[in-house]
Amino acid sequence: MTFDAIGIAGTGLTAHRKWLDALSDNIANVNTATPAGEDAFREKLVTVQAGTDSPGVYVAGVVESEAAAKLVYDPEHPYADEDGYVQYPNIELGDQMSMLIVAQRGYEANAAVVDRAKTTYEAALQIGRNG
Repeated sequence: MTFDAIGIAGTGLTAHRKWLDALSDNIANVNTATPAGEDAFREKLVTVQAGTDSPGVYVAGVVESEAAAKLVYDPEHPYADEDGYVQYPNIELGDQMSMLIVAQRGYEANAAVVDRAKTTYEAALQIGRNG
């Protein structure tokens, strides 16, 4: 039972770490400009599924958002097109920061489960040695 808890929490750690990585990429590129009409950075989204062969979850993949890029009027920008527009990723920094907090708390919760399960296992071993 203890090993199941560690294994399940371990899958949660992996999923949350991948989510944190994707959010970090999104935040780092929120202000990455590209010339209008070219491919802009797209928000990365992590997909997670329940394990079928073992308990826990696994990262099914990282996909890019289908949201269109934002066009911003900035005729002085070096990437501005002939109409003065520059393209930015359609990423909201506030949303990314909120999700970052949720992902961090999920990671911390799974790490706490691993730590508590390890402590429980060590206590059981100590009881066995003294018994």
